[in-house]
Amino acid sequence: MRAFSHLCRWIAERCRLIGRTDLVARVTPRHPTPEQLQAGSLVVVRDGALDKWACFRCPGGCGEKIQLSLSQSRRPRWAVRFDWLLRPTIDPSVRQLNACRCHFWVKQGQVQWCRDSGHRQVPNRTNGA
Repeated sequence: MRAFSHLCRWIAERCRLIGRTDLVARVTPRHPTPEQLQAGSLVVVRDGALDKWACFRCPGGCGEKIQLSLSQSRRPRWAVRFDWLLRPTIDPSVRQLNACRCHFWVKQGQVQWCRDSGHRQVPNRTNGA
């Protein structure tokens, strides 16, 4: 199923039916090691039916590992959902407090920069829809 989703997403991007995907989701039962956490990949750490963490590399250029708690009992916490094309959406926004200082949303696998992040806004690459 994962290979089929990747193929469908690749075709839809090339035909400009959807915008370019910055992050692609996958699920694993363990935290990824730094070597396993590649740019462009969002890893959801799941224990049974419980999502615990979302891990990915900072898209702002520093490459730092970002770990977002998905636990209902922790604060702050985020929610991650992804569609059948494995494009994640994260709610609420993510703000880096390190030297990178980036602030962004992830919606349908695309990083959308907030005005206060210092990163330039890149328009979506869709077919005009």
